[in-house]
Amino acid sequence: METVRFDQLDLYPQVLRAIAEMGFEEATPIQSQAIPVVMSGVDVIGQAQTGNGKTASFGIPVLHKVDPNNKKTQVIILSPTRELTMQIHEELKKLGKYSSLRFACVYGGSGIEKQIKSIKKGVDIVVGTPGRMMDLMRRKVLQLDEVSYVVLDEADEMLNMGFVEDIETIISKTNPDHTTMLFSATMPEGIKKIAKNYMKPDYKHIQVKQKTITANTVKQYYFEVKQKDRFETLCRIIDSETVQSGIIFCRTKRSVDEVTEQMQKANYNVEAMHGDLNQDHRMRTLKKFKEGTIHYLIATDVAARGIDVENISHVINYE
Repeated sequence: METVRFDQLDLYPQVLRAIAEMGFEEATPIQSQAIPVVMSGVDVIGQAQTGNGKTASFGIPVLHKVDPNNKKTQVIILSPTRELTMQIHEELKKLGKYSSLRFACVYGGSGIEKQIKSIKKGVDIVVGTPGRMMDLMRRKVLQLDEVSYVVLDEADEMLNMGFVEDIETIISKTNPDHTTMLFSATMPEGIKKIAKNYMKPDYKHIQVKQKTITANTVKQYYFEVKQKDRFETLCRIIDSETVQSGIIFCRTKRSVDEVTEQMQKANYNVEAMHGDLNQDHRMRTLKKFKEGTIHYLIATDVAARGIDVENISHVINYE
């Protein structure tokens, strides 16, 4: 596919300036295909794996679509987890650095009063988890009647987490003529249903196929073990492989807690990361892991979405 530069996409000079400062010149395939479609006002389903630049695919065009003279919220972006919500918010602020647009980031596990205060001051774009957005709507703080752009990021994960009813309620309160952008790694039936019910019939489905499932610098191994030997095997692998920094994935929050407790008793330097831990605790844990104070992070895959950590030597799927 032909490479497209950002300066070929008819973007505002202030947006191009922000993109250049972020160190980007060429658009990724999902960006080069999605940005012109969204700019034209057509609904979009963008299907691409995490890490393909999906945030900029919707972030750049919505910056062009917001009317700065309208004091009401015009864009909402829904995301499944707190970490991913914060990551989207930070990237949008960087992209909109030279604009006058106002952003708010709302999620559970953190004081709602500060978020209410932010919205009451007036915001153009709200990024949030479905649960917290519903809470703010119930309190009549977040008004969506003039929202003209709705983005569902990691839509498949939001469906897996049981947010479908919240999503449908939120969308139903927006401007009926809104533009919908739905980004997802997969296309389960639930997403097709949302597309059918809430997107215009002429929506465009953009699919970017992953060329390689795993980078050629990554080696993969698996071990067949009995359930009773699983933990002992994990410890032996860690000891024999000289794991410098690793993430260990468990299927449930309970499993995360159990494995964390067992490893701490065995004197391994580990901490847990899952949705039942409060936001401050999670952020402190992540900071320690990035700094190398913690050697192993034990997490559910949902809690680990949006985590950006370099120099991880091992990823272990415990379950």
